[in-house]
Amino acid sequence: MTTITPVLLCGGSGTRLWPLSRKSYPKQFVPLMGEETLFQASARRLHGRGLGPDGDLGFASPLVLTNADFRFIVTEQLGLAGIDPRAVLIEPEGRNTAPAILAAASYLVASDPEAVMLVAPSDHVVPDAASFYAAVAQGLGPVREGRLVTFGIAPTHAETGYGYLELEGPVDDGAPQPLTRFVEKPDLGRAEDMLASGNFLWNAGIFMARAADMVAAFREHGPEILGPVEAALAQAKTDLGFLRLDPASWATAPDISIDYAVMEKAPNLSVVPFSGEWSDLGGWDAVWRESGPDESGVVTSQGATAIDCRDTLLRSESDRLEIVGIGLENVMAIAMNDAVLVADMSRAQDVKKAVEALKAKQSPQATAFPKDHRPWGWFESLVIGGRFQVKRIMVHPGAALSLQSHHHRSEHWIVVEGTARVTIDDEVKLVTENQSVYVPLGAVHRMENPGKVPMVLIEVQTGAYVGEDDIVRYEDVYARN
Repeated sequence: MTTITPVLLCGGSGTRLWPLSRKSYPKQFVPLMGEETLFQASARRLHGRGLGPDGDLGFASPLVLTNADFRFIVTEQLGLAGIDPRAVLIEPEGRNTAPAILAAASYLVASDPEAVMLVAPSDHVVPDAASFYAAVAQGLGPVREGRLVTFGIAPTHAETGYGYLELEGPVDDGAPQPLTRFVEKPDLGRAEDMLASGNFLWNAGIFMARAADMVAAFREHGPEILGPVEAALAQAKTDLGFLRLDPASWATAPDISIDYAVMEKAPNLSVVPFSGEWSDLGGWDAVWRESGPDESGVVTSQGATAIDCRDTLLRSESDRLEIVGIGLENVMAIAMNDAVLVADMSRAQDVKKAVEALKAKQSPQATAFPKDHRPWGWFESLVIGGRFQVKRIMVHPGAALSLQSHHHRSEHWIVVEGTARVTIDDEVKLVTENQSVYVPLGAVHRMENPGKVPMVLIEVQTGAYVGEDDIVRYEDVYARN
């Protein structure tokens, strides 16, 4: 049985699925298709032994690459999925896929020069796992011969949101084939021509190779990347179980994709076609297709109602907000507590323009998710006034906020679920449901959840300034600066 190490990339921003996906909490961590997140589904798919058509595949614990903001979300979601990662490498800043994949390959080579790695984005939907395993098994032959393997998706329509792979001849389903070239995202007319030709595949951005062969490819075709990445790995530091790549070395690595850096230059590249169901959910039109429209082409979430609509997606992402569409056709409408998107379905790829426009006017909705996820849980602002703010805060069992104080605000805490252990200066006490406590301006304080269930409280802040940067930390179990 061949054991493969999955390498999960999860540092993207997913702006085309705004307002649900934002820079502070992108689509891979959001339950877009059911209750499980895309990241959890990806990790589960690349987990287990005795897989493949002949039970000849097994996956080792995954290697995850992400950034510092998402590190605790990664471990929390993997824990909920029952998966223990081999390592979580922290990228100091986003430098595109080439440095990330090289860091993973170099990390694996250090312990096993023969290690086989399967690099996959963590935000794809692959409903037909059996067909995917069969494609991976097909790719192992070329990998054993020292080739780099990429996976191409058999196109089902003329898609302008994907790059393409051009083969030397017609697609031979499942069999590895030589690649002629990579093709950038086309316009509609070009996409229709490529679909009709029969020798183009969508570029899935999924790669498989021996880690040593991947490093060798960078040494030959991307030596300017090799030095900075190897230095960042050599000088990496362990932090609470994460491996932080060295920021100074990492910053000198080129910001470039694996396609441009290596794959377009490598002569030893094979393509494995995959004809099973697949989507990268690259826009709300893809979410609409993958959600299974009814006979009128309508998809609605709980909290959404469609009346006399056709080819329409209506989603409410809030249990406090009901969305109703009447007489709509070819429309997508996504409503959240702080933002609503309404657009023609054909303009799905232009949603990123909305994010750019909001950034230009400095709207927090451009990048900030309504729920601010932290290592200990999350909080959301319910009301913000000139000199006050009301928050709902959830703390995981056994978790604790930092020991801190504020220069400009005092706080009232009312526990509504569970029990809080509260520290205020020299006093420590338990606060249970329906009890409250006052934290004076300047007091050194902390809240913890000593129980076995989540603890929820309402926080009322009052003062001249209630911004998140008014925090002086004295002690933090999560080693945040």
